[in-house]
Amino acid sequence: MRGAQADFDPEVNAMPKLPLFNPLCGILPAPGRAQEIIAPPYDVLDSQEARALAKGKPWSFLHVSKAEIDFPEGVDIYSDAVYEKAADNFKKMLDAGVLVRARKPCFYVYRLTMGAHVQTGLVVGACIEDYDANRIRKHEFTRPAKEQDRAKQVRFVQAQTGPGLIAYKQIPEVDAIIKKQVLKTPEFSVTGIGGVIHTLWTIAEESDIKAVTAAFEKQKAVYIADGHHRSAAASRVRKYMMEQRGASHTGSEPYNYYVAVAYPIDEMKIWDYNRVVKDLNGMTPESFLAKLQTCFEVREVKGRAKPAARREFGLYLAGRWYALKPTVPTPSRSDDPVLSLDVSVLSDLVLDKMLGIKDLRKSDRVDFVGGIRGLEELEKRVNSGEMKAAFALYPTSLDELVAVADDDQVMPPKSTWFEPKLADGVVSNPLL
Repeated sequence: MRGAQADFDPEVNAMPKLPLFNPLCGILPAPGRAQEIIAPPYDVLDSQEARALAKGKPWSFLHVSKAEIDFPEGVDIYSDAVYEKAADNFKKMLDAGVLVRARKPCFYVYRLTMGAHVQTGLVVGACIEDYDANRIRKHEFTRPAKEQDRAKQVRFVQAQTGPGLIAYKQIPEVDAIIKKQVLKTPEFSVTGIGGVIHTLWTIAEESDIKAVTAAFEKQKAVYIADGHHRSAAASRVRKYMMEQRGASHTGSEPYNYYVAVAYPIDEMKIWDYNRVVKDLNGMTPESFLAKLQTCFEVREVKGRAKPAARREFGLYLAGRWYALKPTVPTPSRSDDPVLSLDVSVLSDLVLDKMLGIKDLRKSDRVDFVGGIRGLEELEKRVNSGEMKAAFALYPTSLDELVAVADDDQVMPPKSTWFEPKLADGVVSNPLL
């Protein structure tokens, strides 16, 4: 770095730290345009699914979040050309007035409605220094390649366009502000995939903005529920922007926080995250069932064996469902918050010791199925011959997630599946 940029030293040029949550000068759909813009998160669709969903929808946010759909099939989705196309599409949406930037920093109330389930939270700018310091607490490992992908997306587009999902412990004064706000007319209320209704209100009153900021500043910690790679990418981008701006960095620029949606823990829903395996490690179904009986009570059931409580597991094997309960001691949360998880118990007793699947992140013998797809999806994967057996689990709880994060540990891969999902394109955070 040369010139003024070389003069910047984070120690010498120390800036006042931003609050945990900051209002955003967000980029939103223009009035009446949200229905044609909002899109599922980039990582819940593959390129083919995204291409089909965006067909005939020139303003779908998938043209930004998955810009490979504007290229012939087979394009390298990590090429600079794809990121450049995403940036160009985002700029076109701004130039056409389809997306508009708010005139002042605000918080936003974001409600998700899926059938009878309703959760209402806040769109915020989450302080990256607090993420780096683990005040915004993590419970998963991230992969450098995925971090790099999201960081390049943000750098090319010059905005964070995919929100992270954060859980927080109930705050009465924040609840009161949200309840007051949802009585007003929303910016929009539109239906996304799966029939999920996305509704957004703006919190623009300075007194409310200050109250929300102050209330969260009293919190010891909040918790990443989903979006670990988005959060890690934001930290990378902040470091990059600080280097690029050098002495002109003030510490208050929008790139110092990242767009996230925070919900009270007791309003969020974690679904089961089930496992399917390709083989039985050389065993027949009969010998596998016999081996299971050394550690579990194994009972064949009519219908599907959906676990109703912790330490209950369902097994689908050779066209039949079985209910499993451990008959050997298993760790308690006080022993270890990670080892006590049902996903850990299944991995230890069955996937590892019986099936020889040692590393869930690397093994190609195991796959994962989100509970939103139902147990019929497990049957489908096994009945097709693609998989040999399927395991249904009881959902990990938010309390377990918090215990793991507070203990500064990480969960096994694919331990939590949050639904309903946030949409991309609802509120984006420009870097400057």
